[in-house]
Amino acid sequence: MISLENVSKRYDGKVALAETTLSIPARRTLALIGPSGCGKSTLLRLMLGLIPPDSGRVVVDGTPMGPSTARELRRRMGYVMQDGSLFDHLTAAGNVALVARHLGWERDRIERRLDELAELVRLPPEMLSRFPQQLSGGQRQRVGLMRALMLDPEVILMDEPLGALDPIIRSGLQEELKGIFARLQKTVVLVTHDMGEAGYLGDEIVLMREGRIVQRGTLRDLLDHPASPFVAEFIRAQRPLWTEAKAV
Repeated sequence: MISLENVSKRYDGKVALAETTLSIPARRTLALIGPSGCGKSTLLRLMLGLIPPDSGRVVVDGTPMGPSTARELRRRMGYVMQDGSLFDHLTAAGNVALVARHLGWERDRIERRLDELAELVRLPPEMLSRFPQQLSGGQRQRVGLMRALMLDPEVILMDEPLGALDPIIRSGLQEELKGIFARLQKTVVLVTHDMGEAGYLGDEIVLMREGRIVQRGTLRDLLDHPASPFVAEFIRAQRPLWTEAKAV
């Protein structure tokens, strides 16, 4: 579905992403994880066409990402950022429907889609008329997910979508996201700092360090067969996950 072919990116001469080749199969969830500054968010922005690669190319379902194709390819992807990143001057419904209105969707079609998505993400319908500052963190994330799903994209890209939430709300949303991913059968790429979250939501995990992929596999692969001392140390630092997994 999405492939990166020898893609790299530098900023002011510093490597953000070393030459990388990566494929993400359709209808699977891939979790990108690693220390801050390891290149995982850069990788996500390259997939979305928000930044151009210095070398290589990004291909989405057979179409290379480039100046002439980026806009159309982005409409086939949904993007969820931390805390929803909603426009404060628009209601929740206005945020979700913004692109659909720009594309000329009829009002009835927009309202039907809003109702469908509110039910999917378990957002009370009355919240759609509220502004972002009137919503809780969890509600803003639900609205952000609705906005990403509005055009029924084939791909969902998520950059630390739950990172700003408290543990109880985060745990509940993780469970709901897992159910939504299973129901919709989308291709999902999720950036997270939390190995437990990566293992729970991801069919596979890609662990990165200093702009490079150091290991790809299931959570069990990384736990039982770490590819390097760094992988073992990174997992060991996630103490609750490591202790629980070893006890099983």
